[in-house]
Amino acid sequence: MSEIQRPGSLYQQVAAAIREAILTGEFAPDSLLPSEAQLMTRYGVSRPTVRNAIAALRAEGLIDVRHGKGSFVRSDGQPAITLDRRISCTTDGRFVMPNGDVWDEAEEPSTYRTHTTKATGPLLELGEEEALFGCDRLLTDPGSGTRAMHRTLIPFEVAEGVPLLAEEPCKRPAAIYWLLTQDGHKLWWSETVRARMPLPDERATLRLPEATPILHLTRIAHGTDDRPLILEELRIGADRAELAYRITADKQPARRTRT
Repeated sequence: MSEIQRPGSLYQQVAAAIREAILTGEFAPDSLLPSEAQLMTRYGVSRPTVRNAIAALRAEGLIDVRHGKGSFVRSDGQPAITLDRRISCTTDGRFVMPNGDVWDEAEEPSTYRTHTTKATGPLLELGEEEALFGCDRLLTDPGSGTRAMHRTLIPFEVAEGVPLLAEEPCKRPAAIYWLLTQDGHKLWWSETVRARMPLPDERATLRLPEATPILHLTRIAHGTDDRPLILEELRIGADRAELAYRITADKQPARRTRT
């Protein structure tokens, strides 16, 4: 039995002891923790104390409780997939994204009509309640089983200027880029990434363990006069993916020397 002699509440002492065992590798990543009865014996405490300790470690993200199976040590943090966020252009002017066509679609894409919100309106430089085409996809990485939620939002006025896009606004992004360039736009992209806790429906759809944040990527395709043309959102579990970017230096005008 391990002696619990640290200051603080008893459950906090037990949580600290289990945390140390995890961090030192005694309880390995992805391994099943000892049962409640075994932990009670190990630390000489009651069942409620063990449960409170496990709850505290779940809140920290060190433990994942799988109903009917027990408590598991979270993985060592190595991502299941790396998302390369580059966009390339072929010699015939078509667009290719390294991960763009690797994903399987877990279900049929959903096309719908919607409108801008306080969040999406400024990104598209539109007011609230402006008409949009929306397309939602649930994607699955065939190698790792990782799930991702992808959304495309296209202003009506943009789609109506490109007949093939208005007829089928749920095309894949690379195909949309192609149509926009054929309409005369010279495209460039901006992207932001933030981590946040998932909404209940996002957690269920992405099949995330409790206390797991998501990465929320927002990409905007800009066209003529830097006008925002389409908005894309990608949501994926932060425990499953890492992002890779190619960064190049912008050309700055030469500084004039004083004479």
